[in-house]
Amino acid sequence: MTTIYIGVMTGTSMDGVDFVAASFDPLHIHATLTLPFDPDLRDELMALTLPDDNEIDRMGKADVTLAQMIGHGINQLIAENNLDKSHIRAIGSHGQTIRHRPEHGFTLQIGDPNIITEITQIPVISDFRRRDMAAGGQGAPLVPAFHRALFQHESIHRVILNLGGIANVSMLPAGKPEGVYGFDTGPANILMDAWCERYTGQPYDENGNWAAYGTPIRPLLDRLQEHEFFSKEPPKSTGREDFNLDWLDEQIADWRNDLQYDELEDTPENVQATLLKLTTRAIKKAIYRSDMDTGEVYVCGGGAFNSHLLEQLRWRLRKHNWSVQTTSALGLAPTWVEATAFAWLAMRFINQLSGNLPEVTGASGDRILGTITAV
Repeated sequence: MTTIYIGVMTGTSMDGVDFVAASFDPLHIHATLTLPFDPDLRDELMALTLPDDNEIDRMGKADVTLAQMIGHGINQLIAENNLDKSHIRAIGSHGQTIRHRPEHGFTLQIGDPNIITEITQIPVISDFRRRDMAAGGQGAPLVPAFHRALFQHESIHRVILNLGGIANVSMLPAGKPEGVYGFDTGPANILMDAWCERYTGQPYDENGNWAAYGTPIRPLLDRLQEHEFFSKEPPKSTGREDFNLDWLDEQIADWRNDLQYDELEDTPENVQATLLKLTTRAIKKAIYRSDMDTGEVYVCGGGAFNSHLLEQLRWRLRKHNWSVQTTSALGLAPTWVEATAFAWLAMRFINQLSGNLPEVTGASGDRILGTITAV
């Protein structure tokens, strides 16, 4: 009998929930589904990432609403694809991160697993990050362990680049499973999407066309790169707490007060181009600072569909002949990589196998990640 695990992922971009039904050894994707957030729920989840009034009551309501959405989404995935429920061993639900403070050993993902289990009548593995943090780790990123299992090559250096709200890299040196490491490089879609929605009314910059129309503003770019996160050494992770529209507005205001301010540069599309360059520059720095001289970059996440961003990455990485393509070339569409990773982490928990990479997160050792909510 094929054992199936369902992975559920909601990312920093907060554009919806991805569901994947997968089996492993070898990997097989049985079904997929994406459900967009109700606008009110999305607005509340985004608001909860920053301190505000009445947080606990508002968080509790969002916790229940999101869990109900996930539970009914899983039932929809099963029904629409005629999956045999008796083959589904567990659900790996990451939940929505609303606060991530590794410097305090604290992270919080909501989407109550008790409700998900009650709706689906399937065990749920959740709360993947806190065991790693209890062992001194960042609790993120967690997907490099999955990337190593699925994508590492014996003779070719590879980098798996996830372009979600935050960009993170998994460095997979050829033939060295013990040499794998990874970290967040900084913002990807989180700032570009918010800026695009403010000025165009569109939730994201399709194909990066708007950014391509603009010209990066060098003094603003230099100011944005002064954020302390960029100077930190790995292991490191970040999120909406560090990079958000309020922070961006503050940086732009400071730039406008600067003696180098040029009014002609001050256009929304130029800011968008600057944000894209902020992303690609941090990624380039991460790859060129590695011990890998050349190889292959495979992109996943929503940013994999930003063709201008990928063109800029190819141009920036041309010096050492790094190729750039999406994970579709490796047999897994970029949309489904992260949700599949949490199906894999659920499988690891069920089999009592470690799910973290200490060299990635900084934890003191291998740990079994997650807790189970039984039927």
